[in-house]
Amino acid sequence: MSSRGLSEQAFLVLTVLVEHPQHGYAVLRMVDELSDGRVQLRVGTLYGVLDRLANDGLVELDREEVHQGRLRRYYRATDKGVRVLGAETHRLAANVNAATAVLGARGVQPKALGGLA
Repeated sequence: MSSRGLSEQAFLVLTVLVEHPQHGYAVLRMVDELSDGRVQLRVGTLYGVLDRLANDGLVELDREEVHQGRLRRYYRATDKGVRVLGAETHRLAANVNAATAVLGARGVQPKALGGLA
């Protein structure tokens, strides 16, 4: 993983997979829901994100099942993935707190974004 942190797409995919294993289509839907439609992954993008997360040891293949004649791969977050998501959440929250303080000092109230601020 980059020292810069996770991309927004990787952050959301990992968030989805921390709860329980999911197949690709379910991940796409859940990322859309979590982001209130701001992030709509395409299939190719999703599998690129999953490959990067797997290469970094943050997710792994949980199982494969045949559903309606097609193979479904289920992915899950690893223990390392859970730790990295926790650290990334802390990093992002610290950034939000810092920006909120600076904006507040200038008399600007951040707009509420899906529960933030």
